[in-house]
Amino acid sequence: MVKNVTFKEARDGTADCLQCSIRESVLFAGVEDSAFEKLHDPIDQYTLPVGATLYHAGDMGEKLYTIRSGIIKLVQYLPDGSQRIVRLIRTTDVTGLEILVGETYQHDAVVLQETEVCALPVRVVNNLSSENPGLHKELLNRWQRALTEADAWLTELSTGSAKQRIARLLLRLVKNREESQCSLFAREDMGAMLGITTETASRTIAEFKRQSLLVETAPNQFLLDIPNLTRLAED
Repeated sequence: MVKNVTFKEARDGTADCLQCSIRESVLFAGVEDSAFEKLHDPIDQYTLPVGATLYHAGDMGEKLYTIRSGIIKLVQYLPDGSQRIVRLIRTTDVTGLEILVGETYQHDAVVLQETEVCALPVRVVNNLSSENPGLHKELLNRWQRALTEADAWLTELSTGSAKQRIARLLLRLVKNREESQCSLFAREDMGAMLGITTETASRTIAEFKRQSLLVETAPNQFLLDIPNLTRLAED
């Protein structure tokens, strides 16, 4: 029976990926059950609070991470000390893939919303990948997804007016979801994602609220007017 792995099981190194409640949508979806018998390294599962750093740019890591829930921002710092958020990592995404090819982590990975992760030793992933075509293919799929997402951030969220950029960001937050509700980030984070000032982000969100493009249903929970936001994003 499918069950959630407890944090004690993860901490003690006994987390059972065979019974992971989101196994079919994360990295090990294509791995045969028999392959799990070869796992000897622990796959740790834990929760990180808002503001925590999962890993730092330049670190030579030994683990990659699959996201069970929550949102992480990938940050690069500019020469003047300001930050630019280059991508968001969300549920079922995998981050830190660059260490599979011997690179250091390319970004700071910072928690935007409380995040539950599984930390996967790169040695385990490499061993399974070499013996399991399904996992190897899934790794390539995840890498391609990351590249596609990076391209989208460059083309959709770094061009156009501030209103267009914010409208596109809001639409991406509910993409592939059955409902149009989402929570927003700090305006400073929104500015760093979109290459606009914090003041411009605050002013634009306030205008969207007045126009009912965003309707607050609970503290920091909003329903989106998707048709009108789509028209604004495409203008």
